[in-house]
Amino acid sequence: MNQLEKYGVHQRFIIEATLYPEYSLARVISQHKGMYRIITAEGERFAEISGKFSYEVATLSHYPAVGDFVMVTIGDVNSPAIIHAVLTRKSVFQRTALGLTNQTQVIAANIDIVFICMSLNQNYNLSRLERYLSIAWDSGAKPVILLTKSDLCQNIPEFLAEIETVALGCDVILTSSFDTQTVKELYSFLKTGSTASFIGSSGVGKSTLINILAEKQLLATNEIDQYDKGRHTTTGREMLLLPNGAIVIDTPGMREIGVSHADLGKTFSDIEELAKLCKFRDCSHTNEPGCAVQNAILNGELEERRLQNYNKLKREAKYEGLSSKEIEEEKLNGMFSEIGGIKNAKHYMKSLKKNVRR
Repeated sequence: MNQLEKYGVHQRFIIEATLYPEYSLARVISQHKGMYRIITAEGERFAEISGKFSYEVATLSHYPAVGDFVMVTIGDVNSPAIIHAVLTRKSVFQRTALGLTNQTQVIAANIDIVFICMSLNQNYNLSRLERYLSIAWDSGAKPVILLTKSDLCQNIPEFLAEIETVALGCDVILTSSFDTQTVKELYSFLKTGSTASFIGSSGVGKSTLINILAEKQLLATNEIDQYDKGRHTTTGREMLLLPNGAIVIDTPGMREIGVSHADLGKTFSDIEELAKLCKFRDCSHTNEPGCAVQNAILNGELEERRLQNYNKLKREAKYEGLSSKEIEEEKLNGMFSEIGGIKNAKHYMKSLKKNVRR
């Protein structure tokens, strides 16, 4: 059997691979610094990128990542395969590269389903869920909300009612590690050959869920402590094959993925639709007359918290990757936007001082 079929190779990748007749198709299943583990039609191999690829690559985000389909040459069994090209990604999770300006790093690629995990204890936070949803929608994968540790929750209907106000267009599933049947309901999404990822704050139970689905202890687990500071137990990104033929990519804690790569339009579609009804096109939704967003808040149709988080995520996306000095300048520009930004504000202050001296 072609081993690539076990790892979710789609017809689109097979067709694109014909553009490179001199190479073989493979998929990256794990990554450790400059070395990769790949799956080919024949089986697993270690691989590294070619010198030409490394020289010609334009940005960090063009390097291979877990989940990528790549074109390789396969030599002697004692030597690594060589990666020459990365095929077009259908979905991607990325973050701002640490220590590099205006560079992004791909966390995982070609994911079909992303399970957003949030536990129904002290970890529960609607604003955090909105953040996850914005990043998930932006990736190109389909988000599904998993509420873990439901056995610890006494008022589930109340929580579900709240979540329905933000989970626009998403399925919501209740799970408990003490009731494995609730976890196995995920198989309705995890089809043979499909690729999924579990994301969320550290300690919410991602590794536990994956272990239940895998029917063995693949990943170490760690609970959230009394201060709600779960320790992340996954040290690298790796592709795991489940017994039913589905594939899981275990990814690091959500804190590693920046809001600069987020689709606020889908997560906050209610606010953006309301904004179209505002009297002014550049309405800031604060105190302008004829603001449809503020009217919705006054009428109880929209929660003020949701608007505040929407504005917060917009600011974060704008500031992501900037230095502290650049962030401060952006904030000042926002404060003095009505008179053309901080530069005009400085000129204005100078002119005031001159007038005072006169």
